[in-house]
Amino acid sequence: MQNIDIEEERKVILREYRKLLRKSKPFLKDGDAKLIKKAFTTSMEAHKDMRRKSGEPYILHPIAVATICVEEIGLGTTSIISALLHDVVEDTDWELEDIEREFGPKVAPIIDGLTKISGVFEYGTSQQAENFRKMLLTLSKDVRVILIKLADRLHNMRTLESMPRNKQLKIASETIFLYAPLAHRLGLYAIKSELEDLHLKYTESEVYRDIANKINNTKAARKKFINNFVAPIEGELDKLKWNYYIKGRPKSIYSIWSKMKKQNIPFEQVYDLFAIRIIIEAPDEHEKAACWEVYSIVTDFYKPNPDRLRDWISTPKANGYESLHTTVMSDNSSWVEVQIRTSRMDEIAEKGYAAHWKYKDYYTKPEETRLEQWIARVREMLESNDTNAIEFLDDFRSNLFSDEVFVFTPKGELKTLPTGATALDFAFDIHTEIGAKCLGAKVNNKLVPLNYELKNGDQVEILTSNKQKPSEDWLRFVVSSKAKSKIKDVLKEDKKYAAVEGKEIVYRKLKQMKITPSDEVINKIRAYFEEKTPLDLYYGIATGKHDPKNIKKFQDEVLEGPQKNTKRIRSSADAKSFEQELKKAKGEDMLLIGEDMDVVDYVIAPCCNPIPGDEVFGFVTVNEGIKIHRTSCPNAPELLSNHGNRVVKARWTSQQEIAFLAGLQIIGTDRVGLISDVTQIISSELEVNMQSISVDTKDGIFEGKIHLFVQNTKHLDQLIRKLTAVRGIVKVNRYD
Repeated sequence: MQNIDIEEERKVILREYRKLLRKSKPFLKDGDAKLIKKAFTTSMEAHKDMRRKSGEPYILHPIAVATICVEEIGLGTTSIISALLHDVVEDTDWELEDIEREFGPKVAPIIDGLTKISGVFEYGTSQQAENFRKMLLTLSKDVRVILIKLADRLHNMRTLESMPRNKQLKIASETIFLYAPLAHRLGLYAIKSELEDLHLKYTESEVYRDIANKINNTKAARKKFINNFVAPIEGELDKLKWNYYIKGRPKSIYSIWSKMKKQNIPFEQVYDLFAIRIIIEAPDEHEKAACWEVYSIVTDFYKPNPDRLRDWISTPKANGYESLHTTVMSDNSSWVEVQIRTSRMDEIAEKGYAAHWKYKDYYTKPEETRLEQWIARVREMLESNDTNAIEFLDDFRSNLFSDEVFVFTPKGELKTLPTGATALDFAFDIHTEIGAKCLGAKVNNKLVPLNYELKNGDQVEILTSNKQKPSEDWLRFVVSSKAKSKIKDVLKEDKKYAAVEGKEIVYRKLKQMKITPSDEVINKIRAYFEEKTPLDLYYGIATGKHDPKNIKKFQDEVLEGPQKNTKRIRSSADAKSFEQELKKAKGEDMLLIGEDMDVVDYVIAPCCNPIPGDEVFGFVTVNEGIKIHRTSCPNAPELLSNHGNRVVKARWTSQQEIAFLAGLQIIGTDRVGLISDVTQIISSELEVNMQSISVDTKDGIFEGKIHLFVQNTKHLDQLIRKLTAVRGIVKVNRYD
């Protein structure tokens, strides 16, 4: 073990603590500094024997979280105290009662919200999802819990380097799955962007490094372009004696990568790599007029794209974001996004919900407290929270991503719903009873069906009937969490009633087969019949969707299984017990894919088809043993977020001569002999076996899709390079 310089560590801790006090000084009231010091010494004492994975004293983590709360989110004393103590109950002997006694009734509930649930979980549920749910439930009481949790997650992501690989994947996946969208919804754009970038850094490190280097290499040219672009605007603003400042903001690495993927283009073809932001000082009552005046100055010099004007000043986003966005054509014929806002709007854009409190008096009209409205909607959803944790999380996430559509009641009252909302969503938004009895709607005085998708400015009147009742079909076209949860509540009651009979049938069958109906067995039957919950299984049996006779088949195929000669390891509920068994069999904790196949059975996940050379992880499934996924698999964030305890470290070792299936897409200009040249390279030059090839040519453009067997990623990269060099081919890329 390395020598630890205790005196040096003490200096570092004090330096960080003093930095925190300096940042908090402007808003401290009488007695606050004393309380913060007490929280610091309590945390210091509680964590005194603990170290982080990096080897540094643990106390540096709560100090860093508290500093992020002050400096980057703008929170106050209660939050600083809570951040300093956020791990004390979870990791030490302190109880919530001790926190309440020492620090009062405001701090204790926040610490409770930040403390993970301990204990044993029912088989088939997700401890992670339960913890997320517990934390999110506090959103209805005190939003500071979520804001401190975001600060905690940001610091964990910034220091992820020292964690083992499977923990990196789990934490990075949770971040993109829940925390980044949550930061976005609460208006914390800087934190959201950094969380997304750090997720990419640890899940697709090569992609991250490549884009970061390219952004860095274009920095000087970008700076010169921005200076030339803003010069005439600055001249005009100076002439009019405006108080302003202008900054060029590069797009985040993650958003550039998303654009490259979405549009299937290389970095060089992403034109809007940055945005120009003009921030002005203006009195509250003149803010709107001032922004439009600056817009007028910008468009005097540069021609705007009329389709790209976004006015979030008249109707702010649901997270309170206000800004005027326009995209204009620069002198060198490239599009540039210009954002115009006041300093008040800019602070809200950077610090989101926390800045909202600061400007509370500014908001007088009900439609301007949009973030409050969103939190009220979430609160309502949380109160009718009777679903399992994973289902709850899915519903909650669907609320985080959506943009809004603005519609009106017959009396002219403005309602905000997620984009894609239907007439039925609108009905449930007004009242649960109206939603449950909704028969149709009149939109702008025309009759429309329940699944009519609402557009901005629609005026909606709901038609009801006492004979109407919700059906399973409704869930296919509603998008709001409120509508989904209310429909599910009604259906669940009907389902529960029918499921009692189904449960009796399953238990009777198991009794005949002399099998004890434990949670584990029921969960395996559920997975075998491809149902989400045991309730769905019982309901499916009761309504005839599943034949009870197939339970016998389940016994033969899953419980008995083909007796192989290989040394099998029993499928287990989580990766830890699996890895312990693997250690006994193999003497180390790393699952090496590509050798020792007599020790571990695994299957390649069809959703992402990993091949040797890809970065991968193993996932312990309930019935199919271990599935191997690429870290960039589209299903990875959800698997790792909800079931991180089932992740097994995995990497390719000896490259045996095994062929793996990969897909290539080829785009180019059509010419005679092009297909012949392509197939020649694949089968003759590189001796690759093709499974299939499909070709489509339209208006002189050639698009081919080829499935072929390769040995590893190097083999595939070599093939892509060769094909790209063929005359007429513009692009070759791998797809899943």
